[in-house]
Amino acid sequence: MNKPATHAKSLRDCLRDGTDRFMSDAQARVALSDLRSGTGFGGRLPELWGRSVLLTPQAQLAAAVAMIELDGVARRMIICPPDLSAEHLPEVIGRAGVDAVVSDHERSDTCSPGVPLHVRVSSVSTPAEPVALDYHATEWVLLTSGTTGRPKMLAHNLASLTAPIKSGQHQETDVVWGTFYDIRRYGGLQIFLRAVLGRGALVLSDANESPTDHLLRLGTHAVTHLTGTPSHWRRALMSPAAHAIRPRYVRLSGEIADQAILNMLRAFYPQAAIGHAFASTEAGVGFEVNDGLEGFPASIVGASGGVEIEVEDSSLRIRSPRTALRYISEEGASLLDARGFVDTGDIVERRGDRYYFLGRRSGVINVGGLKVYPEEVEAVLNRHPAVRMSCVRARRSPITGSLVVADVVLHGHADAAHGRVVERGNELLKEEILKLCRDTLPRHKVPVALAFVPVLAVNATGKMARKDA
Repeated sequence: MNKPATHAKSLRDCLRDGTDRFMSDAQARVALSDLRSGTGFGGRLPELWGRSVLLTPQAQLAAAVAMIELDGVARRMIICPPDLSAEHLPEVIGRAGVDAVVSDHERSDTCSPGVPLHVRVSSVSTPAEPVALDYHATEWVLLTSGTTGRPKMLAHNLASLTAPIKSGQHQETDVVWGTFYDIRRYGGLQIFLRAVLGRGALVLSDANESPTDHLLRLGTHAVTHLTGTPSHWRRALMSPAAHAIRPRYVRLSGEIADQAILNMLRAFYPQAAIGHAFASTEAGVGFEVNDGLEGFPASIVGASGGVEIEVEDSSLRIRSPRTALRYISEEGASLLDARGFVDTGDIVERRGDRYYFLGRRSGVINVGGLKVYPEEVEAVLNRHPAVRMSCVRARRSPITGSLVVADVVLHGHADAAHGRVVERGNELLKEEILKLCRDTLPRHKVPVALAFVPVLAVNATGKMARKDA
């Protein structure tokens, strides 16, 4: 059985030797061995000792260098996601007690008013004399949102973040990690930490890169382990560069992995081990499912390996050393219940010996007092062989309050199951897809309207961007 990895005091202490180990993005590359004897701070790291530091680099690689160097030095690292609205930044600075900003661009007092210290970090690590600094237990602060609403800040430490990483997994010397996530969010941070603690390399994504260019770059670096949300993967499989990679490990998380996307990945990458994981910034990594099926075995509920899982009122709840420690400056907000569980807000349903995800409690559509989870309807739509991906939304109704509508992206090739070319706007095809819904779902869950669209929006976290009609 794999055991949790043995962790050193700080992230820099975890760096292993290896001449081929590197991190790269679309613009630059750094050898991990250089980070053991060099710095991206140009000699200014001692100024950041014991401070509450806000990380705002534009480049992921610069953020990665900063995280490695600041862990064990800063009192607190607030990892700012790239999509954080400027209007929320002053509040984040105040709530987190920020007294230093680290960035890879010129100082801007309008973006960080009142912060006394600004230090630049470079993606390139330059040799430097070692600086002896007393160890400081660093608090890692992650933001859960911030694009449309007030962000919540969650405190982790290196132990809680690395608790899911097991010493015997993915430790081959030829491992090259890749991820569609941004490492400044929990899902991407997990992959960054796996690369640093392991023996492999890491290829980072770039927000300015098209999916095709990103896949080609991943192929150039011979990526072996690749992760993303189901929406990330659906968009990747739509690209002509999907065959540029030959991963041997594929993982999905962040959204419900339905059977359609698992089957598509199996067909595209038959050489790969394909799994999906349940994880969130609050609860940490709960569990992984590696049997090729959607949902999870009922046997997972209970206690195993320090993680306890229960289902109460159809909601998945988790207690483990992987959960966040607390909220930062959220008056009256409690992360854990009286028994130490995190209520994830993910609704599940047991059918036989397996649980299936229905959707998020917060995302339910109310149709005349009846609940509809968009993800449950999407899982049915996605089963149709002509459907690449779908997005279910609410439409206002004066009678029922809401109705269910759906946007669908079709495969753009001949549908072998039907022996014809799928054309957008085909009313017969719409009726066929809706019949699948009527045969599978209760009446109130069947979309009243279905539109064929060329593309569906995905937000900065890699999840489906849902907007009510």
